[in-house]
Amino acid sequence: MSSTHLSIAITGAGGAGVISCGELLLQAWARLGGRGLLRKAYGPQIRGGESAALLKLTEDERYTAADHYHLLVALDWDNFSRFEDEIQLGPDTWVLCETGAEIPAAVLALQPHVLEVPMAELAKSAHPDGRVNMLALGLLGGLLGLPVDSLCQLAQQKLARKAEAYQDAAVASIRSGCAQSLDCELHPPALGDTGTWYLSGNQAAGLGALEAGIRFVAAYPITPASDVLEWMAGGLEQVAGQLVQAEDELAAINMTIGAAFGGVPAFTATSGPGLALMSESIGLAVASETPLTVFNVMRGGPSTGIPTKSEQSDLNIALHGLHGDAPHLVLAPLDIADCVFTTGWAVQLAQQLQTAAIVLSDQFIGQSTAVVSEPRRCAAIASAPAEPSAGGDYLRYKLTDSGISTVASPGDVDQRFTADGLEHNEKGTPSAKHSDHQQQLQKRQDKLEQFDYGEQWAALSGSGPVAIVSFGSSSAAAAEAAVQLSASGTPARTIALRLLAPLQTDALAQALAECERVVVVEQNHGAQLYRYLRGQMDFQQPLHSYAMAGPVPLNAKHIAQFVAEVSAV
Repeated sequence: MSSTHLSIAITGAGGAGVISCGELLLQAWARLGGRGLLRKAYGPQIRGGESAALLKLTEDERYTAADHYHLLVALDWDNFSRFEDEIQLGPDTWVLCETGAEIPAAVLALQPHVLEVPMAELAKSAHPDGRVNMLALGLLGGLLGLPVDSLCQLAQQKLARKAEAYQDAAVASIRSGCAQSLDCELHPPALGDTGTWYLSGNQAAGLGALEAGIRFVAAYPITPASDVLEWMAGGLEQVAGQLVQAEDELAAINMTIGAAFGGVPAFTATSGPGLALMSESIGLAVASETPLTVFNVMRGGPSTGIPTKSEQSDLNIALHGLHGDAPHLVLAPLDIADCVFTTGWAVQLAQQLQTAAIVLSDQFIGQSTAVVSEPRRCAAIASAPAEPSAGGDYLRYKLTDSGISTVASPGDVDQRFTADGLEHNEKGTPSAKHSDHQQQLQKRQDKLEQFDYGEQWAALSGSGPVAIVSFGSSSAAAAEAAVQLSASGTPARTIALRLLAPLQTDALAQALAECERVVVVEQNHGAQLYRYLRGQMDFQQPLHSYAMAGPVPLNAKHIAQFVAEVSAV
């Protein structure tokens, strides 16, 4: 008998190979056509600390974090208490741990089924250098009915750069684990078709950026955005692009602007603290109308905050963090697969509209890995060539009906203009005249507000008297809550915003026209999206806020309960 999903938590100390165990298990599951999500949880320490691979094997691709775990594999208990908010256990949970280990009283109080296995002894018996995490992988593979040869092959691929003896130890440990017979009753979901993709949100974002034409990246590593840069480093080599690791975020953003000014589509990735440092220079890109894409993987804040956990708390700085009147684009991918399209679309829009685009992902989307169908893509576009000029009278910032002027790159014959961060006239010559300032401000605003963004501004689903509005990673939890509400007789419409600025107020008002209430769902403490929407629109319906800070992911059941309560008023 199968269920709609099976949730598995694997925990242990940092460096114990917990994440590798989860990755290989999901890859083997995907080979058989299974769907699933792997969420990676770490402590904030540079080395050591706690680590957890949190898997949710499913029948479909609506990926939310598990709110309850059917199986916990504890390689050790030293740091398990740090996950007590994220790993919910109960009487129906099976706990697999080392024989004789001291199980925390808080875990025993939940009365789970406990299976003690001499994992260290079995690994050592399989090979003198046997690995407990690979032994656990074998145990899990046996419980799920995964082919042992597939698990071993995947492990060898992952460890290809290791010594042969190291690979042999891993394979022997996996085979030993698979050979064990455990009295554990699990109900995995049904398998689907093969031909799926296995990727993280950060990898998907890198792919979307490259396919949209990005050929230069400058960035400074920062958790949880570093994975984007690591993946793009190899990808850029294949398309004759360049990646530079800058000395800090200030250098990174200015290198990126320099490359874009030179005519090369450019990109950088960062997280909240880095975005704060970049804000002044992003204003330069807006003022100089230089295409630029900044990919921001949000984490818990403020300050250093919780760098290894997820939170949607950079919305305010992305929307309002630039000084002066600096209209720009803000977008948010709705899930891991959507990172390909939304990031590519952001690059495309930045190039077309000659402005800065900030893309808001987060740790949940960025560092989680999922099995998905082939993602939707967004093709690259070419920038409009500069108009030929007579006698060098090229107007880089010419006032046009669309607000978009033709753009030249340094060295283009007879296309010279002044370029700096000062306000300017149509030629680019610095000007403090009121008329020039007003015209250029209006120009930069008009080109964003008048542009036709089509139907991509949001993902709409369902209908009903209540609408649930969300963005980014909160969209999956909102969608699952809508399913639960519909099953209980309260149908709901979901609106997942992909384009946050400029907000498509007319389209949003039309999408809400037949709804009687609106609930705004987001993962931050300050209800940032709720307050932004209130400031941008006059809602005809009562507007309610469901805002929950990280780091624990949003719970669809709790959202559904909140919506039901406000709907009953």
